[in-house]
Amino acid sequence: MKEVVMTPKNTQNGWFDRAMRRLFNALDINPHVEGDGRLNVTSVLRIYWESLQKLSSVVVMIITLVAIASVIGIIVPLYYKDFFNVFAKGLTAEEAGRLLFGAISTVFALDLFSLVSRRTAMFKLIRLTQAVMTDLRARAFDHVIRHSHAYYTSVFVGALVQKLSRFQRSYDRLADSVVFHIVPTIVTLIGVVIVLLRESPLLALAMILWVVLLITINYYFARWMLKYNVYRAALDSVVTGKTADMFTNQAAIEAHGAYDIERARHLEFTKKQMHVAAFTWNSGHLYHGFQEGSIVLLRYVVFCVGIVLWMRGGFSLGMFMLLHAYVFAVTEKIWPIGQVIRDIYESFADAKEMTEATLRPHDILEIPNAHVFANVEGAIEFANVTFEYGGKRVIDNLSVSIAPGERVALIGPSGAGKSTFVKLVSRIFDPNEGTITLDGIDIREATIKSLKQAISTVPQEPTLFHRPIAANIKYGKQDATDEEMERAARLANCHAFISAHPLGYHALVGERGVKLSGGERQRVVLARAFLKNAPVLVLDEATSSLDSESERQVQEALMRLMKGRTTLIIAHRLSTIRQMDRILVLDQGKLVEDGTHDELLAKEGMYWKLWTVQQNGFIPDLEAANEEGVQDESDLFLA
Repeated sequence: MKEVVMTPKNTQNGWFDRAMRRLFNALDINPHVEGDGRLNVTSVLRIYWESLQKLSSVVVMIITLVAIASVIGIIVPLYYKDFFNVFAKGLTAEEAGRLLFGAISTVFALDLFSLVSRRTAMFKLIRLTQAVMTDLRARAFDHVIRHSHAYYTSVFVGALVQKLSRFQRSYDRLADSVVFHIVPTIVTLIGVVIVLLRESPLLALAMILWVVLLITINYYFARWMLKYNVYRAALDSVVTGKTADMFTNQAAIEAHGAYDIERARHLEFTKKQMHVAAFTWNSGHLYHGFQEGSIVLLRYVVFCVGIVLWMRGGFSLGMFMLLHAYVFAVTEKIWPIGQVIRDIYESFADAKEMTEATLRPHDILEIPNAHVFANVEGAIEFANVTFEYGGKRVIDNLSVSIAPGERVALIGPSGAGKSTFVKLVSRIFDPNEGTITLDGIDIREATIKSLKQAISTVPQEPTLFHRPIAANIKYGKQDATDEEMERAARLANCHAFISAHPLGYHALVGERGVKLSGGERQRVVLARAFLKNAPVLVLDEATSSLDSESERQVQEALMRLMKGRTTLIIAHRLSTIRQMDRILVLDQGKLVEDGTHDELLAKEGMYWKLWTVQQNGFIPDLEAANEEGVQDESDLFLA
């Protein structure tokens, strides 16, 4: 993704921007962020509205209740005006008392109604916020979790979690700003202007001009700050992602004693984050000071005008009190409006990154009315398949057919395309050209869910959820019984070590399964595959990183698992390869040899050379091999 500058009309080069950065020693800040420059406030609001419209009646009720309470806040000072005017009418105590008690009783009733309206709005808003935040998070998670393997190899997962949390919280901040500040401010300003136009058009005009000027300045200042808020949010995600990466690799840091190095790195990017944050804080506080000064000036000018009008007989005592109440009501609403506008833009900045991820189209798409795989036999065919990744051709015009139940080994030097081959079968990637079929059906024309259900994958480096062992095994079949789960565990040779644990199948495995050994994790994943019982099995170097005993147990389980299933296996152990029905030799994305073990040895081609090297236990030209990145014999078979 290209870098864009989040500036309205590139205001970063304007005199105001340069002056502010020079004032706060921030000339080094260059607010470039990666992302889709086409996304704006409207994009975020559209996402919010899709969740809000499900409860539109509650939204209308909340705004109505808040507006009613705000209108009452305009009406009450009118009764206070009458209240104080009573003292200037020369009435008897009895007459004055009747009028005063009538006014104060009305004010009490109105205040009580306002209180009920505000509290009801608050309870409704809590219900609305809870529902919308839940829906927003669920929708964002559901979309982002379906992004492709390529997407997840280019992002920090820790940062993604941070973006998801900020996306949810940004709505909460925005909703509070609208309900508790924007709506009351608009209603109050309109109401006050209407009343003052009747009582004193000159003061009404002066207040209108001041409010319009201040809100306009607030708006443009917030627009100017937006690019820095977006940049701050992006840096926050980067810092979170890098920190999570360090914690994930704590074992490597410990092994190399690199605590001071990583502390220095962490301190470096944290200082950069805080430098940008301090600039945004300082800029906000400076402007807030300007706004406070303008409010103090407004109060002084309005009251001075009011005093002059009162001295000339143009104002009654009640009118002066009305003016006092309205000026404080308006300034009370306007006082935080700058911070409110900045909060709104900061909310948009916080939501922008997850909005990009949510609006980003999926790389792997499902066509309407797609075919649903059922009773799959397991016939796989590649027809003139070409696939490119990162500008490099990884699979080059490859055609091959695999019969149902056939066990096929994929071998070849590193970078030959073996892992890509099996990822194309699983639709982790889609080919640039050609077709891949399962039982004669183009896999792009089938539902993604039914295709995934037809394939079990046992990767080289299995990872588990930080959940009980039982939950990890049952991930292959969510509705499996405990008896079915235990049978799968026995077939995978993992029931013994699970039963030996005090908590048995209820034991938590740790993040990514770190509480289990590599062999134990591999066997739990194999148990999951047994339980899933899919007709197509993909084994991606499932034993390459295991010790001899673990490998023996996993190998036994694999041979049981492969029975009756179409199997694609990437392996470098000859004992495994020789037992396959067929061997495909790949080199630079092309199928260079195809046959059984004996047939390929008879051809004396690439497979024969690799076999000879491993059988003889040496690499003929070791120096040349090392230049090609081969460290030992087994590397000749690694993906």
